[in-house]
Amino acid sequence: MTDVLVVGAGSAGCALAARLVDAGRTVLLLEAGADHRRPEDFPATIRDAATMGAAVPGHPANWDLTGELVEGLCWPVPRGRIVGGSSALNGTYWIRATRADCDRWAAAGNPVWAWEAMRAAFERSESDPLHGTTGPVPVTRSTDPHPIADAFTEACLQLGFPAEPDKNADAPPGVGPVPVNVLGGVRVNTAMAYLSPRRDRPGLTVRGDSPVVRVLVEHGRAVGVRCADGTEHRAGEVVLSAGAVGTPHLLMLSGIGPADRLRAAGVDVLVDVPGVGAGTSDHPDLYVTYAPARRTPMPRGMLPLTTALNTADHLEVMPWLKPFSKVMLSRSEGHALSGLAEVLRRPLATARALRGTSLRRALQQARTRDDLYLGVALQAQESRGRIDLVSADPSVQPRIRYGYLATAEDRRRMRQAVRLAADLLRTPAMAPLVAARTGLPDDVLTDDAALDAWTRAHLATAIHLSGSARSGPDDDPGAVVDQQLRVRGVEGLRVADTSVLPTVPTRGPAATAVAVGERAAEVLAEG
Repeated sequence: MTDVLVVGAGSAGCALAARLVDAGRTVLLLEAGADHRRPEDFPATIRDAATMGAAVPGHPANWDLTGELVEGLCWPVPRGRIVGGSSALNGTYWIRATRADCDRWAAAGNPVWAWEAMRAAFERSESDPLHGTTGPVPVTRSTDPHPIADAFTEACLQLGFPAEPDKNADAPPGVGPVPVNVLGGVRVNTAMAYLSPRRDRPGLTVRGDSPVVRVLVEHGRAVGVRCADGTEHRAGEVVLSAGAVGTPHLLMLSGIGPADRLRAAGVDVLVDVPGVGAGTSDHPDLYVTYAPARRTPMPRGMLPLTTALNTADHLEVMPWLKPFSKVMLSRSEGHALSGLAEVLRRPLATARALRGTSLRRALQQARTRDDLYLGVALQAQESRGRIDLVSADPSVQPRIRYGYLATAEDRRRMRQAVRLAADLLRTPAMAPLVAARTGLPDDVLTDDAALDAWTRAHLATAIHLSGSARSGPDDDPGAVVDQQLRVRGVEGLRVADTSVLPTVPTRGPAATAVAVGERAAEVLAEG
């Protein structure tokens, strides 16, 4: 019998499976999307770090989820449905969770996730010249000069923010280059980094196109899973690494979750675990747009994000070096297709993916598609969201409610973030590059109530969902797993992805998701 069955070959699942095989365990890794054995087998769109074409609604590598940001405002939530998971689709931002993040998780009753242990997990995952490690994920930083990135850096310094040359050095926050998991222009996803070198190992079996719809539980113990085609796979232990949406959805489909909500969706209750899907956190963000005063260089391989400002009160501002019309490209057989062309290639799939989302927001974004942007985000929020089961049918997506800007403090800080972006555009460094700020009038910027309304209308999400099956001590009624990642009330079942993080990291969670997989392999080895 297989020792460990891992559900989901994403950021955490690939790292977990690889390290378990290294430790001599036999592993079956099931992925709902396509499997690609070698790095060169991945489609050009997935490999090309300069574009995010697979995040276009309707792309086959995209789960095409939809989330409600605030009441009445729904927006696409692209997530990876392919080996490599969302690391195959995202913007390649590779910034670690901070020491303060890890210390906060440890203080909440999770000492296994304290900083020293997590730092070691980060180092095992990375090959980074600034940190001297030899892990499988290459971490690089752009050193090429660019007018916008250079001006933005100088603008931050002019406003009194410090330089932060290495955002993974546990240093005071400031402005500096963004570490990325890119090598030679290729987005190195976790399947490339962790699975491809181990494909010939006898202990590793990877099966793509195998969506799991239920955890099989017998006499209180997880013994395997059932896939959508009816096939069943059994193992000594089951680990869910299906992501912060997929994992709670699968738990609830299996009867593990809040009893009243499961019954309402027509699911028989196996174990009442109220915290499944509850208390989620993410990074609300939006874009302050501007018309450029002059054309800026746009080499084909230029990454869209190379620089970020992180502040001491957990705001983040990032300049996009090219407009979304250039970022949302898809490359196939050497040809570049715009996001619109991708839509025209798959009109029915795109229409299905956009069903229920805000048409007004889509048109608004289309009008500014050729503008440049400063992306602003709250990296620590008070507001919490939840994921609920809608139907016992696994093909029906769960309801994702972010609950953004639900507190006065979150609204105040989002106003602060927007005004910071506007201030940056007015600095002597940035002003010569800006013909005009677009879509944000001065009278709105100076009025709190008007700015709150504008913020709500322009809100987006960083797609950094965490905490949907969070870890915690036995006396925490909302905890779904203990710090060894064991699901409450079910033996032989664990969770290893960003679901388990008590709160979203104050930096993007891509690197942290991989570190969770690394750390989970150690935890499983300890029993």
